[in-house]
Amino acid sequence: MKYFIFSILLLHLNLISAQQNLIKYVKPIIGSEKMGHTYPGATVPFGAVQLSPETDTISYELNGKYNGDVYKYCAGYKYEDKTIVGFSHTHLSGTGHSDLGDFLVMPTQGKLQLNPGTASDTKSGYRSAFSHSNEISEAGYYKVKLDDHAIIAEMTATTRVGMHQYTFPKSDESHIILDLMAGIYNYDEKNVWTYIRVVNDSLITGYRQTNGWARTRTVYFAMSFSKPFANYGQKNYDTKQSYRGFWRKFDESKNFPEIAGKKIRMYFDFKTEEAEKIKIKFALSSVSQENALENMQSEIKDWNFEKVKTDAQKLWNDELNKIKIEASEDNKKNFYTAMYHTFINPTAYTDVNGQYKGLDQDTHTANGFTNYSTFSLWDTYRALHPFFNIIQPSRNNDMIKSMMAHYKQSALHMLPIWSHYSNDNWCMSGYHSVSVIADAIIKGVYNGDPNEALDACVATAKHRNYEGIGTYMDLGFIPDEKSGTSVSNTLEYAYDDWCIAQLAKKLDRQEIYEEFIKRSSNWKNNFNPTTGFMQPKLANGTFKSNFDAMTTHGQGFIEGNSWNYSFFVPHNPTELIAKMGGKSAFSDRLDTLFSMHLPDSFFAETEDITREGIIGGYVHGNEPAHHVAYFYNWTNEPWKTQYQVRKIMKMQYKPTPNGLGGNDDCGQMSAWYIFSSLGFYPVAPGSTEYAIGSPLVNNAVLTLENGKMFTIEVLNQKDKNVYVQKIVLNGKPLPTLFINHNDITAGGKLTFYMGSKPKK
Repeated sequence: MKYFIFSILLLHLNLISAQQNLIKYVKPIIGSEKMGHTYPGATVPFGAVQLSPETDTISYELNGKYNGDVYKYCAGYKYEDKTIVGFSHTHLSGTGHSDLGDFLVMPTQGKLQLNPGTASDTKSGYRSAFSHSNEISEAGYYKVKLDDHAIIAEMTATTRVGMHQYTFPKSDESHIILDLMAGIYNYDEKNVWTYIRVVNDSLITGYRQTNGWARTRTVYFAMSFSKPFANYGQKNYDTKQSYRGFWRKFDESKNFPEIAGKKIRMYFDFKTEEAEKIKIKFALSSVSQENALENMQSEIKDWNFEKVKTDAQKLWNDELNKIKIEASEDNKKNFYTAMYHTFINPTAYTDVNGQYKGLDQDTHTANGFTNYSTFSLWDTYRALHPFFNIIQPSRNNDMIKSMMAHYKQSALHMLPIWSHYSNDNWCMSGYHSVSVIADAIIKGVYNGDPNEALDACVATAKHRNYEGIGTYMDLGFIPDEKSGTSVSNTLEYAYDDWCIAQLAKKLDRQEIYEEFIKRSSNWKNNFNPTTGFMQPKLANGTFKSNFDAMTTHGQGFIEGNSWNYSFFVPHNPTELIAKMGGKSAFSDRLDTLFSMHLPDSFFAETEDITREGIIGGYVHGNEPAHHVAYFYNWTNEPWKTQYQVRKIMKMQYKPTPNGLGGNDDCGQMSAWYIFSSLGFYPVAPGSTEYAIGSPLVNNAVLTLENGKMFTIEVLNQKDKNVYVQKIVLNGKPLPTLFINHNDITAGGKLTFYMGSKPKK
């Protein structure tokens, strides 16, 4: 049997023997912004280095205001572009906001140019035209021809080191440019400081500090060349620096070994023979130049590019082989693309010696765990971390330990909201670390001190001066006057509070349980029984007038409208159904959500969602309603869950460059697809139950860390057979439309019998 890995999408096939415990490789096209801003390039699973091409340089601001076009470059790479400006070492996958793009490297030949130039005139700078026909992207490997320079660029990576291989033509004017000004979501003042030390004719080290989404972010590096450079130099573009000291005694522009400033571009000159390869090892550290060099020397000991590539692809094979499926070709592409996405983030944030920079900006040592960063928790608590509890429990255990370390280092004594490179960028709402922590402890994944973790959850949930928590605690809701996202905050806090209650119940902390199970009912305070919708409430207890359930702005919600958020009670669908008039009325309301037509004016208010990301009024391209299709399981028409789930998978996930209907958001969209393809979904993380849907695979084998295997068999699987007729677990009929976490981790077999008509 042969299995597949897909870094993103199918372009070419490159077969490798399955008998070697490897998988069939696919070289994909990488998607545009509609793919959720996913970048092509070279990384290993959860790697700190994510080495990828940048296709343009767009400023975050334009004439003193936000530049809307910058959104298209959240990952640095836009599929529709026809030029590449270079290859940088850090990226975010599928986020709706951005940062990073550190240390851009670009090989050139001919006249030296230190300006990137423009896409309309590639000769005006160091950028180059390229063609997708000369571009290959595999898991752990990227290759492209730079047409203007006749250079073949290849790259691969280890966890902390990016490796470049550039094949040059014969030239006395070959150059490698290191742009230390470049970045994603860049603006004029983003670079705080840059330092470079030329150690010898083939090694440089340094750091750069930026002020962006992460307010205080310092990244150290070590850069080693396989061939000594003949000359080197730099240009400082900071014309506003008033004081320059007495460094003017030196000519710092050429062959000067110590460089510092805010806006620096460097170059390294070579003479090359025809088809000569120059290789670069580029290592990162959050701690020091010394650690960056140690990371390099530890992870890539020589200049064998093919070995590094092979090792990187073996790591991907090992991870992606944890689930082996049989499915149609397109469904395989989508499934393993999704698995690839889910194993990009969070990212390792520990050096090989165990050190990392903490939230307090001091150096810490991770004892007995790998410290992680890049927690997009508003998105990933829903399905990504629950997926890790099944298929990556050891990593998720380390991720929770990273959250606990974050909490201890936080001056505010809070768990992460959106953890990002020794910072919290405070993006989005809720305090969803508590969902991830509670879910892992309740499912037996976390091996730290559970009571300490619960105390951290409670402290975070009682931080009165954070985004309306104080008034939420006092009134049971957040007044509209206090917050533009008052309703979504209240709803998300209520769910998180339920998670805290479940954890307290497990730990027999009765007082905490009673306090937070009461708080978990606060969603009722924003439910207007007259309209049947969640609505903003004023401080005097009355509902805000001029309410529009279709509008996404000015109605108290973030990344959604009331039609989607009114279903955001994942922890108590039974009471929500009662509030909305009972099972029949609730089912009818879900039908309306999935069948309505949104006016064009709706999309004028959304930056990251197009019609492709919406079914009726159900916005799959943003996360708040990801559980909603499964809510039919609480009605008398559960077969509608099966119909809608299959429809979502078919319409929102396609093996094309624009194959996702919205942002992947660090793997959440993809984790939803993986769960749904397997036939079940975690509607309310913090519970051990998964709701049954409609599996898309023909069969699947999950290899678990405990040595057990969980097999999913789907009989009579066809496109039209979306309805479940019968489910058998380990030879016995499943009595409900739910399966327990322990049923999966104990190993066994789940069999679905499918048909073309609903089983009523």
